[in-house]
Amino acid sequence: MKIKPIRNEEDYQNALERLEVIFDAKKGTDEGDELEILSILIDKYEDENFPIGMPDPIEAIKFRMEQMGISQSELAEVVGFKSRVSEILNKKRKLTLAMIRKLHESLHIPTEVLIQDY
Repeated sequence: MKIKPIRNEEDYQNALERLEVIFDAKKGTDEGDELEILSILIDKYEDENFPIGMPDPIEAIKFRMEQMGISQSELAEVVGFKSRVSEILNKKRKLTLAMIRKLHESLHIPTEVLIQDY
């Protein structure tokens, strides 16, 4: 099959169908090379046409707390008072710049996620 750019939905669907056919191709073979190039083209098309937005800052904090096994009490040590943590997690209080810095340092959440409005 001749590889060509993915310019529209039809090209995209055709590329996905072809990818399914050659999915198990061995590296170093013609089909393996086609698989690698086709994957890059599909990825590029999806990035341009189906962008994934940034997560909600508070949901990101909750998710990271769960991942790291951190309680609200432990988070209070990072951002301040326990009541403040509850207000933040319930979206009743905005994050301050100091809190954003501390959350970034402690929980390793990207600052660009934390600075968004919610």
